Amino acid sequence: MSLPIVHHPAFDARFDEAHRFPMSKFSRLAQILIEDDLAGPNGFYIPAPALPGWLQLAHDARYVDQVLSHSVPREIEKAIGFAVDASVALRSRTAVGGTVLTARLAMAEGLACNTAGGSHHANASGGAGFSVFNDVAVASHVLLADGDVGRILVIDCDVHQGDGTARIFAGDARVFTLSLHGEKNYPPVKARSDLDVPLPDRMGDDAYLEALLPAMKTAFERARPDIVFYNAGVDPHEDDRLGRLSLSDEGLAERDRRVLAYVRERDRPVACVIGGGYSRDIDRLARRHSIVHRVAREFV
Repeated sequence: MSLPIVHHPAFDARFDEAHRFPMSKFSRLAQILIEDDLAGPNGFYIPAPALPGWLQLAHDARYVDQVLSHSVPREIEKAIGFAVDASVALRSRTAVGGTVLTARLAMAEGLACNTAGGSHHANASGGAGFSVFNDVAVASHVLLADGDVGRILVIDCDVHQGDGTARIFAGDARVFTLSLHGEKNYPPVKARSDLDVPLPDRMGDDAYLEALLPAMKTAFERARPDIVFYNAGVDPHEDDRLGRLSLSDEGLAERDRRVLAYVRERDRPVACVIGGGYSRDIDRLARRHSIVHRVAREFV
C-alpha cells in the first residue's frame, strides 16, 4: 500500500519571492515528492475547496464571507501578514479541503499526509500569523458533524503555539489540544491548550524528544481519540528563521517517527499537516517539510 498524499496546485498562491512568507515551498514540496517517488504510482489525491458551510463550523460567518468576497478588514490582514485576495482565498479554502480529505483518507487507510495545512493561528473571528482559516479545526468539526468520529486529539509540534485551535475548542471535550512550542516565541499572548508544553530557546534533539513522549502519553490517555491530527511543523529546526529551537533534520525525523509510531501502535488513524517552516532557501525548506512524508512511508 502506498502513502496517500494530498496536494493541489492552488496551495501555492504565487507570492513574490521577497515576501517573508515562503509561499513557493508548497509547489517545491510537491515536486520533490514526485522526484523522489514518494507520491505513489497514482500521484496525489486532489482536494476540492472547502465549502462555506464547512468553514462556518469553526469560523464566524461574517469572517468567512469577508474572505470569500476578498473584503477582509485591513487590521485582520495585518494580523495575518498578507492581503487576502482571490488567490489567497482560493488557497485557503483548498488547504482546508486538503486537510478534510487527508483526514478521510487517514480513516480509510490508517495514515495520510497533506502537503499544506497546519494554519493553527486562525481563530473563530479572524486570521492571524499567516493563517486565514484553521484547517485542522474545520476538518475536526466536519468529522464530528458527520458522525465519523466522537473524539479527536490534535498533536501540534509547530514551534509556535496552536493558539487558534486551542481557542476554537476551549470547553469542547470532544477535541483535545496538545501543543509543544517555544515558550518565548509567537504568539506573544498564549492561549490555554488542553495540554501545553512550553520549551526553552535553543532546545536540541535529545531534550525535545525527552519532553515529547510523556506529553503524548498524557494527551492520548486523556483524549481517548478516534483520530489524531498531527501538525509536523519544521520551524523547530536549528536553521529556521522564526524558530529559536535547535532541532536537526535527524531530530525532526525522529520526532515524526515517535509521534506516528505511538498513534499507529494504538491503531488510531493519523492525518498529517505540514505546519510552519521559514527559510529563504526554498529547496532546503521544502526538503525539510518532506521529512514527515518520508517517515510516514515507514508505517504503511
